[in-house]
Parts: sequence; C-alpha cells; structure tokens
Amino acid sequence: MYVFVEDIRGEGLDKVLDRVAGYGVRGVTVAAAYHATRDVTPHGQSRLTRRRDGVHFTPPEDLFDGLRLTPPVQEGAAEEPLAALRQAASVRGIAVHGLAVFLRNATLGLAHPDVTVRDCFGDRGSPADLCPAHPDVRAYARALAAAVARQGVDTVVADSLHFRGLDYDRSAVPLGPMDAYLFSLCFCDFCMRRAADLGVDAETAREECARIVGGVLDGDPPAQGEVTRAALTAYAGPEVVAYARARSETVTSLVSAVAEAVAEEGSRLVFLDATGAVKGDADGLPAPCLAAHDAWQSGVDLLALGDLVHSFGVCAYARDPARVADDVGAYRRSVGRDREIRVVLRPGPPDTDSAARLAAKVRAVRAAGARAVDFYAYGLAPFPVLDRIPEALSQTP
Repeated sequence: MYVFVEDIRGEGLDKVLDRVAGYGVRGVTVAAAYHATRDVTPHGQSRLTRRRDGVHFTPPEDLFDGLRLTPPVQEGAAEEPLAALRQAASVRGIAVHGLAVFLRNATLGLAHPDVTVRDCFGDRGSPADLCPAHPDVRAYARALAAAVARQGVDTVVADSLHFRGLDYDRSAVPLGPMDAYLFSLCFCDFCMRRAADLGVDAETAREECARIVGGVLDGDPPAQGEVTRAALTAYAGPEVVAYARARSETVTSLVSAVAEAVAEEGSRLVFLDATGAVKGDADGLPAPCLAAHDAWQSGVDLLALGDLVHSFGVCAYARDPARVADDVGAYRRSVGRDREIRVVLRPGPPDTDSAARLAAKVRAVRAAGARAVDFYAYGLAPFPVLDRIPEALSQTP
C-alpha cells in the first residue's frame, strides 16, 4: 500500500497501520521524498492536503556535502516520521519501502533554472522537470537514493528517474501527441552533447522540432495518432528519432549509478516506470500501444535496465483486466522473466468501479507473472474503496 507521511500524521500512525494490516497488506511504500501537489484526501485530517517538494528526513551531511543541489526538507522531518513508521511496522510484520521522486522538483528548478529541461526554442518553462543529463542533477539523484536507502527501508522505489512528458496548465492550441512529444524533448547543452557523442546531429534535430512545433503554434494542423518511432520518423525525420533514442543512454547510466548508491547502503532499487500512469491516469482508458512499448519516449530502455535492476514497478492504470495483463506480460518479456514485477493498481475510480473488477485485475496480473500487487494510495481513496482490497488479495490466478 502506498502511503503519505501527511496522511499518517493526520490520522495517527497506529490507526493507519492497523487498518492496512487488516486489509491483508504485507508492506507499505511511504513517500520519503515527494513533489508538490494538492490532493483531495477523503479521510485525512484535512480534506484537501497540500504536499510540498522535499524529504521527510534530515539529509545526511556526508552525502550532500559539496553538492549544488540539496533536497528541501519537509515540515516535521526532525520528528523522524520514517523511523517511527519503520518501528511500528516491524512490530506488525509489515515491510517498509521508500518512494523517492527524483527529477520532479519545482523548488529546486526555480532556484536553479539551468538544471531544468530546455525545449527546442531555448526556453526553460518546466521548472519541476530536472534534466537527467545535467551533472548536478545526476549527483543529486545519486545522493538522494543513498539518503532514502539509509532510512532503513527494504527497497527504494524510484519514481521520475527519467525524462518526463510536456506538462502545462493551459493551451488554446490543439497540440497533437507527436507535437507535444517534440515540444517535451530537452535540448540543453548536456543533452545535445551526449547525443552528439553518439553520432546524432543534435542541432538539426532541434531545428526540426522548432520548425514543426512552431508551425503548429502558428496555426498548422497538429499531427494525429500515437507516438511511434515509425510515425515520428515520417513526421519529423530520422535525426529527431535518433535524438530521442539517444536519451536512453542518459537514463540507463543514471539508473545504474542510483542502483549502485542504493546497494552501497544495503538496500535495492525498484525502478518505477510512469508510462502506464501517464497513459491511463485521466480515465483508465489508455491508448492501444502497451506501456512497455511506449517507455522509450521517456528515455527508458527496458532491455538495458533489465540487466541493471532486479525489480520493476508497473503502473497499470486501466479499467480492463485483460489490458492490465497484457501490460504486465509486455514488461516481463522486455526486462526478463527472472525480474520481479510489482504492479501498481488503483482500487477506485477512474480505473476500478467495483470490488469484482479489482479482484479480476489482481487475478489477471498474478496470472501474467507479477510478483506483487501494490495499491495506490491509502490517503487518496475513500474507506469503502479501500475495503475492496481484502477480497481482491484473496484471489488466485
């Protein structure tokens, strides 16, 4: 079960853990390092909870000493809520995993704009998106991973450890999926240099992206259809596709460094791929292309990561149990059948409208080879929705 420190603090640690244990859940994944957001929390101390960028612990000085980027510290971190959670969970036989959001931090991005992504027009309009190619960001990610592992968690669940898609509040321009993708590509000096080192004409790729996206912003019709390598080649040309593919080296090498840092602290890394969450977040009706096949768009090379990481988190945000099973199967084939797959399900809307549907999805993912089923998230779902979990966990393939 995914849980937030703010929810535990509001309801009471023992009360939350007793309820979670009553569902038959054997572990909690606590948001040790998270990003700013505002959540409707139906049974929280506040019904609208504001979460801030930062960590719920005091950053170890030896890990961040000399680094330009250090994580903001959450209110109440000095009370060591993670240590209290770990102790109370241990008494109940509940494992504790630490969720770390790595490259999504507007507080750091606003303070240090040069470490954020730079689009094809040269703008840095996404302060929350830290660029995984920037050396300062890479050093920060490695230190953050070690810091979370040092909290004594069983695993570090790595969220946003890759490039992210275009995020904006408003647009009166009907950007198509491929236009939005081209707009999201980072052309900072470090990204362009890495691509050039791999033989890509990075400047030509940038110019093509600016030409195409600029045309749509000027009134050209947007491109339709899903983003595939074939469609993107036809729309933007091979150099743009080569540039997009080159991003996987940046992500793979960063994940390798983070996994090493976690291992040095005696824990292990779970790589959480957000592709499935992005595809089905709004309505639980993802486009036909499977999440594992779209992961490359964020620079995620699942074949390469399968050699580096033992455990993968798959966000299966879909209404249809068969689609959920297909997504799990595609991940297993991509990362290797000996790798652990942890499937993240939402027990309520918009993905799940009944206990029967949740149970059907649990059966489906287990039959597809998932090692574990995780539920997102305790504080976001009403109690009647959470009450579906015991029946779902009793299912067999």
